[in-house]
Amino acid sequence: MTTLPSSSSCLLLPLYHLCLKTGIFISCQCRQHPLNLVPYKFFTKKRFHGFLHLQCSPRASPETLVSTLILAISSCSSVPRCHAIHAHVIKSVNYSDGFIGDQLVSCYAKLGCAKSAQQLFDEMPNKDLVSWNNLISGFSRKSLLDKCLTAFFRMKFDFDMQPNEVTLIALISACIGCGTVDMGNYVHGIALKLGLLLEVKVVNCLTNMYGRFGYPDAACQLFEAMPVRNVVSWNLMVSVPSQNGFPEVGICNFNLMRMTGFRPDDGTIVALSQACGNLGVGKLAEAIHGLVISCGLSANVTVATALLDLYAKLGRLNDSRKVFGELINPDRVSWTAMLAGYAVHGHGKEAVELFENMIMKGVQPDHVTFVHLLNACSHSGLVKQGKNYFKIMSQVYGIEPRLDHYSCMVDLLGRSGLLNDAYELITRMPMEPNSGVWGALFGACRVYGNIELGKEVAERLFALEPSDSRNYIMLSNMYSAAGLWKDASKVRTLMKDRGLIRNPKPGCSFIEHKSKIHRFVADDRSHPESEKIHKKLEELIGKIREAGFVSKTECVLHDVEEEVKEDMISKHSEKLAIAFGILVTHADMPIIITKNLRICGDCHATAKLISLIEKRTIIIRDAKRFHHFANGLCSCGDYW
Repeated sequence: MTTLPSSSSCLLLPLYHLCLKTGIFISCQCRQHPLNLVPYKFFTKKRFHGFLHLQCSPRASPETLVSTLILAISSCSSVPRCHAIHAHVIKSVNYSDGFIGDQLVSCYAKLGCAKSAQQLFDEMPNKDLVSWNNLISGFSRKSLLDKCLTAFFRMKFDFDMQPNEVTLIALISACIGCGTVDMGNYVHGIALKLGLLLEVKVVNCLTNMYGRFGYPDAACQLFEAMPVRNVVSWNLMVSVPSQNGFPEVGICNFNLMRMTGFRPDDGTIVALSQACGNLGVGKLAEAIHGLVISCGLSANVTVATALLDLYAKLGRLNDSRKVFGELINPDRVSWTAMLAGYAVHGHGKEAVELFENMIMKGVQPDHVTFVHLLNACSHSGLVKQGKNYFKIMSQVYGIEPRLDHYSCMVDLLGRSGLLNDAYELITRMPMEPNSGVWGALFGACRVYGNIELGKEVAERLFALEPSDSRNYIMLSNMYSAAGLWKDASKVRTLMKDRGLIRNPKPGCSFIEHKSKIHRFVADDRSHPESEKIHKKLEELIGKIREAGFVSKTECVLHDVEEEVKEDMISKHSEKLAIAFGILVTHADMPIIITKNLRICGDCHATAKLISLIEKRTIIIRDAKRFHHFANGLCSCGDYW
């Protein structure tokens, strides 16, 4: 409930009945009518102007006018309403009353009217540092770095005002939003010159900036030089290393944080969950869950969402469901995170059911929700449902399709073999297709062996990403799979002429056992139990061959003899990880493997048959998605 100042006469009595409809109230401190109430939602209805005229009548006191206008500004959600409020301000009060001018500037900036915000600011008399910071912060929230800098330089050089920590935080945030590290360095220099590196909030903001831009060492140096640290400082030391490929460092920093006496908050748990997700240690996820309970954060929606997302990334979808089910009032982010979990695990029907339940609960989806929903339909072959959701996204929910949505739809059509429909959709897009959209069609061309269309799409990708070797390799592989060795050789030669090299990163598979991550590469002999693992793998391959399995040697894209091809693929890293998993786990436990590259066709077929013969559930997370192998089938429907 929001309380308005008292006035000599109560003006809210005619609006009392609206409270009964909304249940949201604003009280009036009038002694004659102390219970007169007006609904807060009223300010977003068509009667907004009538209420404003009522409150701004000549009978109202100046304090009431200012309070009413400030309340209207805080709830303003459209430019026309902002103009109406502005008109009442000009007519009834001064810009300096209650700092109402500054709040109007913020409102214009929030609504994306940078020009109106600037014009109003220039008209305001007696601007102080708070006014300038308000303008810069408004531009910063919209990532308008140029306007932030223009205002900053005017303030500093034309009006001779020195910036404070609020000014610098707004500038750093704008640099982060625009991805401009050079200007961030400049702001860092200003902070150093003014002695503001003693302000913990400024240093935290700079630390976050360097972490986002891929400079973890610079972020750590700032942290180590801080005379005073708070929990946000430590949270950054958990998240920044993880964001830059060093999750184990982030976890070590968390342990140091606990040793120094800082109590984890929701930000800590989110950062720690992200680090654990990158590291892939299931036992650590359970420890984080225990920490959440011990810290009394179980009911925190943000924490629970991070936790269910972590379990989903680790292949433990049932645990994600459990965490989500325990939420009393999940918000849109929670619903979307659970939907994303279903999507990446190939549970399209469950994702659709969850979405429909979300709508029934009155939670409005956003563009991110629809990306995951369409992705779920794509991975489960739900073409009809996907087309329907793509249609109602704009017609019912007013969300205009973005590039990500078109990419999902092209992938959906391509997976179902509707390559011509996918190509036609691309030609009808209202914006220029990017590499993600063409890449989705390119993948479908590879799966269905459409060399002619694949070549055309490849040319588009070469034009968009001339230095990305993956597109050349995929085209070469398409030719090789079709036996067109000369064409494949030409593509490789083209790569060489353009100075492109294949990603030297070897294929690796990881599996957790006894709180330790075991790593395998192809034909790996480095593991202490290597002899047992290779013996078990030979035994498994023997069993599936007796059941009729034939190696998919077409997955070996080299012009060599069949026997050589069979030997090359029989000891892939994921096969070794499966053999190890069967050796060290109980029969009722799922074998969860993570691979850094895409799983090959032969390993995919092998995992299916092993799951049938050994009666084991095998879950493999490759570079794109999860594959759940059980009873000889895979959740991806053999399309990945």
